[in-house]
Amino acid sequence: MLRIIDARTGEPVDAAPARRGLTRIEAHTEGFDVTALRILLVADLLVRALELGGTPVWALLDEEQRQAELRAGAAALGIRPFEDGRDAASGLGEAQVIHVVREEGAEPDGVRVAVAPVHSEAPPEEADPAALRLALLSRRRSVPVRLDTAALADAHDTLARWRRAVAGWAQRPSRPIPDEVKTELRTAWEDDLDVPGVLGVLRWVETAPDLPDGARFETYAYADRLLGLDLTRDLGAPA
Repeated sequence: MLRIIDARTGEPVDAAPARRGLTRIEAHTEGFDVTALRILLVADLLVRALELGGTPVWALLDEEQRQAELRAGAAALGIRPFEDGRDAASGLGEAQVIHVVREEGAEPDGVRVAVAPVHSEAPPEEADPAALRLALLSRRRSVPVRLDTAALADAHDTLARWRRAVAGWAQRPSRPIPDEVKTELRTAWEDDLDVPGVLGVLRWVETAPDLPDGARFETYAYADRLLGLDLTRDLGAPA
């Protein structure tokens, strides 16, 4: 079960306290910058993690200005669309409401997930959106991100290598994900959305001895349901 740290209390809470009950995720971006995109990305991860656990989710964006820029930037990063939260005050009888906010930012009532700032030295519009997504995923949300040229280049190289590897592994006979690997993946993302922990498992799987390539493929495809990095994009492409 996914547990997250509530920024109000510093204590962990169940992201979905009622089994199969609707959870509402509301992102408060407070303007348009790279930190706002990181807030939407964290909200997107919450949605994906909850859906993987079978919880229905209602995702909302609470922002009065620059919605067009936010939505365009989010779409480029592979973030699924959010409904307009300004007209959703009445709710739909949700069992839980989680607000994703900036550190030291808005303080709405309810469980709050705080997102640390992004310090950008490289213009994000010049970056490969998928590499930008991976760079933002490479730090826990409570840790500030310095988005410089080196960070973006490292993310780009890692993403290219993984996509090539996944395309190659896909040509081998399929094998199930080892139980211990699946457990490590879920333990990481259910522990306050420890996405760097998930990425660490993938790095281990990439070169782990005696692991069939078909199992490597299935592991990466499974983890990508959370990460949203389109790791299977190059399947069938010329080598």
